[in-house]
Amino acid sequence: MDRLLRFLLKTFIRRGTFQVTTSRGTVLTFGDGTGRKVAVRFATRAAEWGILLDPELKFGEAYMDGDFVVEEGTIADVLAVMLGQNTDVPHWAKFQGLLRYLYRRFDQFNPRARSRRNVAHHYDLDGRLYSLFLDADRQYSCAYFERPDQSLDDAQLAKKRHLAAKLVLRPENSDHDMRVLDIGSGWGGLGLYLAEFAVADVTGVTLSQEQHGISNARAAEKGLSKHARFNLQDYRDIATTFDRIVSVGMFEHVGVNHYDQFFRKSAKLLDRDGVMLLHSIGRSEGPSRTSPWIAKYIFPGGYIPSLSEVLPAIERAGLLVTDIEILRLHYAETLKAWRERFLAHLEEVERIYDKRFVRMWEFYLAAAEMSFREQNLMVFHIQLTKRQGVVPITRDYILREEQRLRSAEMKRFEPLRLAGE
Repeated sequence: MDRLLRFLLKTFIRRGTFQVTTSRGTVLTFGDGTGRKVAVRFATRAAEWGILLDPELKFGEAYMDGDFVVEEGTIADVLAVMLGQNTDVPHWAKFQGLLRYLYRRFDQFNPRARSRRNVAHHYDLDGRLYSLFLDADRQYSCAYFERPDQSLDDAQLAKKRHLAAKLVLRPENSDHDMRVLDIGSGWGGLGLYLAEFAVADVTGVTLSQEQHGISNARAAEKGLSKHARFNLQDYRDIATTFDRIVSVGMFEHVGVNHYDQFFRKSAKLLDRDGVMLLHSIGRSEGPSRTSPWIAKYIFPGGYIPSLSEVLPAIERAGLLVTDIEILRLHYAETLKAWRERFLAHLEEVERIYDKRFVRMWEFYLAAAEMSFREQNLMVFHIQLTKRQGVVPITRDYILREEQRLRSAEMKRFEPLRLAGE
């Protein structure tokens, strides 16, 4: 077994400094000697066989079960080395990857009932978990870092401001507050921001019972219930039209089978002079498949699309692309902040769940971060309309609106003053 491990890992790990101690105690070293050294140990022979036979699934499982132990460095360091090689998966696992690619449409078949179950699997976890590592507004999507030293909370506020600016919520010819649909509204943070600072009338929809309850409670607490309401509803069941549609971090759960349905329904819900903005994780390369470990433990039914899969569906729906922006390392920095906050609260997470759950989420956050740092993942914003001339013909309106919103935020969040100042 040791010889097989040496042979196969040598063909895969060519960069970095990677030391492996086998279950028999044999020490093997791989890579070119560069970078920070990481050292790992197999606790069982079953873990060795599992990782060799199905590395995309069994590697994460072995770490969760404590059968793959990191002795020097962190699991994030280990994943940085592994995902920083010339290939995304070991060559001996490529055939399995091909089979999973061919099988992906079944995995991503998401009718209403299955969508609800998939959402509940991840978003209806104990609410205390998310409060431990997200920002104060519970933004669970890519932040927008305007400068390298920006805090997570400020970067998430900047994200909401950036999205609001692209929605063109203050058109010159409008005589009413914009009716906004937020598809996949999360814990309500973006919808509440649009209602408060952009004076919009917001309807958010989510399939998560946990998020639904918290969103409406937050709206009531802020006195915004008349301007921001959140429904436990599938977007496919909405009947009314809207001036603006925004969707952040939801499209990854739609599934490749349903792209035409998503954009055709969006086109039907969007007013003739409306604007839609889609924020989603994407691939810089072509179509692929979801990691089997992510699909099993984190996001069942999920899939990260390439632009080559999304744009044809947009065209078939009769929508016009008016702007595309690619955010590259913003999500890597977001995930780093989440991972650091999560690790700072390990004991609390363990009290809520158990050690295996802690290792599972540490692996998830680290793997996601390193996928953005070392591989081909990014985030895209696609702005859509039904006709030409709905949005300004140059992009400077985004900066102007961000400045206006920033001023409105400063008036709302005036700094505290000491007595006598």
